Amino acid sequence: EVFDQLKTKKTSFGSTLLDVIQSGVENLDSGVGIYAPDAESYTVFADLFDPIIEDYHGGFKKTDKHPPKDFGDVDTLGNLDPASEFIVSTRVRCGRSLDGYPFNPCLTEAQYKEMEEKVSSTLSGLEGELKGTFYPLTGMSKEVQQK
Repeated sequence: EVFDQLKTKKTSFGSTLLDVIQSGVENLDSGVGIYAPDAESYTVFADLFDPIIEDYHGGFKKTDKHPPKDFGDVDTLGNLDPASEFIVSTRVRCGRSLDGYPFNPCLTEAQYKEMEEKVSSTLSGLEGELKGTFYPLTGMSKEVQQK
């Protein structure tokens, strides 16, 4: 029944039901077996995704709301290492998606390169304490990878 409802649907990125279930078809031991190839898939293939997501999250329904974030009072957050004894460095690793692009399963090489350029140029504009070093995955040395 769900298959018949979804078998001909496509997202604006061209993602199909096959793209959604491909991992589960190829990996029968996969825990969930489906992945959204783009953000729109959650809507287009909602009849498949919604019950699985609800079950996976222990009854958290589509109509439920995530509680508001609370990082505490950031004005009272002091220096975590005032004597500079313990914190040598920090890093931020990002693993999210960019608006206007499909998710990893359906990205083309050209889209990867385009996204890398956007991220690199955006990050290179940061100044002061936000400034850092961007390391693209392509061409990264083993030494840098192990840091």
